[in-house]
Amino acid sequence: MKLTKLASLFSLGFALLIGNSCNEKNIDLQPLTPTEASFFIEEADFDKSIIAVYAKLTDWYWFAANNPIHGFWHLPGDDITSSGTYAFEIFGTLQPSNGEINSFYRTAYQLINRANTTLEKLAQETGVLKDATKKNSLKGEALFLRGYANFQLWNYFGTSPLMIERITSTDKITPPNSKDTELVDQAIKDFTDAAGLVPAKWDDANRGRITQNAANGMLGKALLFRGSIKKNAADFTAALAAFNKISGATLTANFMDNFSSKVENNSESLFEFQATQPAFDNVWLNNDFDNNIGSTSAYWGWYENHFSLFGKAFFQPTRKLLDAFEKGDPRRAITADSSGKMLRKYWATDDQKSQSGVASVNNPRILRLADVLLLKAEATLESGGSTAEAIALINQVRTRARAMKAGGTAPANYASTETDKTKIFNWIANERFLELAGEEGHRWLDLRRWHLAGKLNLAGWNWSSLRNDVSFDPAKHLYYPIPTSELDNNVNVRQNPGY
Repeated sequence: MKLTKLASLFSLGFALLIGNSCNEKNIDLQPLTPTEASFFIEEADFDKSIIAVYAKLTDWYWFAANNPIHGFWHLPGDDITSSGTYAFEIFGTLQPSNGEINSFYRTAYQLINRANTTLEKLAQETGVLKDATKKNSLKGEALFLRGYANFQLWNYFGTSPLMIERITSTDKITPPNSKDTELVDQAIKDFTDAAGLVPAKWDDANRGRITQNAANGMLGKALLFRGSIKKNAADFTAALAAFNKISGATLTANFMDNFSSKVENNSESLFEFQATQPAFDNVWLNNDFDNNIGSTSAYWGWYENHFSLFGKAFFQPTRKLLDAFEKGDPRRAITADSSGKMLRKYWATDDQKSQSGVASVNNPRILRLADVLLLKAEATLESGGSTAEAIALINQVRTRARAMKAGGTAPANYASTETDKTKIFNWIANERFLELAGEEGHRWLDLRRWHLAGKLNLAGWNWSSLRNDVSFDPAKHLYYPIPTSELDNNVNVRQNPGY
């Protein structure tokens, strides 16, 4: 009897177990961590998505667990040199397997993918974002950052693939090379659209996010670069129109304010990487690891010969750069120390280290008004505009420099009556050399586009290098090689000529 009753209870329990296991409600469990399906359901999710696009810039600027890539853009020009065996200065040793090249390239496409994902989700959302102005802002920021990555890829790699939508199927994972100016064409479109979507100004809590001035500044720069290389007068005219839309920006009274952590996002700065570290700065982990654990700092050890180089040669100003400064130009002492062996920008004025002691909280200034004024002078000259107006723009930059020293006379203004366009162009080129030395690879990108424009010839160029084995071939080295990682994984991509 007891056995029969026990058997009946067991049968009932088993039936209940089977019944419950078949109930879909019992197996429809939420994942332990967010998934795409559970994300983008609140306004804050879209904020996090765009911040993640900005955050990817860190992978260009951080210490990178002792593998920083700054030589990628600093060393190819003739403003910075090193005694080290860095391929970016020697040129002849550049290979597709170079780790810095692979890192820069990978980061660019990761940033683009994040931007494309954000843009896709913004296009798909219905009702989560109640404020149309905010939705437009988010879209504009994503477009700008994608445009900036494509502008960089075009300058350094020429015809690497163009990605304007998120990869959602296997047939899209091996895109072919872009053609001619397609990358910068897309950047110009993205900057144009962004300028009509982002705000003129952000509140203090959001300082450093993309503004109309940033978008119009990069739009003008991209148009001028394309115009230089394609010899297209219409691009110079369009660049001027973009630059003329910049409003409210002014040169700082002190040139050094553009390189101090105490005066970030100032009146002259249009676009910066926001390196300030809000929490623990772990320079051995990238910022994709976890919230507030990875690094979001920058790194300037190359300039100060910091111990974190661990025996690597630091970056120095070239003799050519030092000799180009007029006697009494206050920028000389701010750009390099009295010995002429150390660059001073970004690290020499105050304590800018994060708690790591290795990395810096000082923002790299990616685009500032002085850069724009000199580009505007060039666009004015190349579009057939007033030579006096072009000279006045150069003189704005020189006046600011001179005014930093009481009673200073150098650098003196150029004569506004000069009409020789070749001479005025050389003034612009020299001023960009002095004003922007050691910043964001400006010098190299200028040299290569002026070579392609026929303004100068880099064959046999005086690189003023500490090395005696520089081997530059214009037919090959105007572009970096497409990385090995891309060639291995994408059968549709061709290598750049010569590699």
